[in-house]
Amino acid sequence: MPYKKRIAVLGATGSIGKSSLDIVSRDTENFEVILLVARSNGRELEKASKQFPGAVCILEEKDGEEKLLSAIKELKPDITINGISGAAGLKPSIAAIKAGSDLALANKETIVMAGQLVTRLAKEKNVNIIPVDSEHSAILHLLRTHRQETISEIILTASGGPFRKYNLKEMEKVTVKDALAHPTWNMGPKITIDSASMANKGLEIIEACVFFNMSTEKIKVVIHPQSIVHSMIRLCNGVIYAQISKPDMRHPIHDAIYWPVTTPSALEPINFDNLTLEFFKPDAERFPMLSLAREAAKQGGLYPCAYNAANEAAVAAFMENRIGFLDIPRITENVLQSDWTGDNMELDNILEADTEARRKTNSNI
Repeated sequence: MPYKKRIAVLGATGSIGKSSLDIVSRDTENFEVILLVARSNGRELEKASKQFPGAVCILEEKDGEEKLLSAIKELKPDITINGISGAAGLKPSIAAIKAGSDLALANKETIVMAGQLVTRLAKEKNVNIIPVDSEHSAILHLLRTHRQETISEIILTASGGPFRKYNLKEMEKVTVKDALAHPTWNMGPKITIDSASMANKGLEIIEACVFFNMSTEKIKVVIHPQSIVHSMIRLCNGVIYAQISKPDMRHPIHDAIYWPVTTPSALEPINFDNLTLEFFKPDAERFPMLSLAREAAKQGGLYPCAYNAANEAAVAAFMENRIGFLDIPRITENVLQSDWTGDNMELDNILEADTEARRKTNSNI
């Protein structure tokens, strides 16, 4: 690289943050960590600060959101890795873009809530938004070798979560502990619950529509329990191309921070000895969060924002044992019955819709 990239890591003590710091620590010649942000885990943040002593450290629980946003504005990182969970990641994403920073984005909610706004801002500031989700990272790289007009469909893979083989009666009885037992990925609690309900894949459908300028009809989902194939594209001639690697978030993080260059990695490659790959059609009846996301994406406006807010609030209630697991899609569907049309996609309107959807969700609960 022509110069050392200055990196901000938001959500530095979570799974994405820790994986990011692991990748960066392997190449201090090309990267310098200048900002570390954590929501509440002060002990882990202190450990990270000792590893990267030159970085500014912010603990949001103590220092507040404004200090975080100001730090991004003042430090002007070359690239910001946003691993913050939930809607709380939106304002930091916008702050990074406005500061002229490329955005390595693991925070789905930024695109789901405010896709129009952030992509417009990125274009104005001439910065890149590089997906860190393994699925969207896979699609991004597959699309580099094929023209948009040749793409018949995007195929997002999903592990199916821990309840892939459960029937509805069994799903009614699952506990928070059951939902947090993901079979292949080690992630934070909210995204793990989303994977169990397949809301995570619903968010990714909406995200893919924005990232790749595709209609929902061209975005398919297939269950792939091994999480080895991270996504696929089907060309107009029927041929499918896939991206294959171990289920390790360090792969897409590595690709994002070196973007647009492909560089060697010390990460363990796939071994094809005794490797089995399975694919299944998702069950819309057992996992209605998929079809609700498709409908929200088709409706446009503030519907995706409402979908995200309702799900996030319902997941929080489930984790507090206030509702059952299958109440998450029931409540989300009920919230989406309201009118979320709107063509003013500025931040104030988006945040207002987010607040209102959460209010409706809590009223349902």
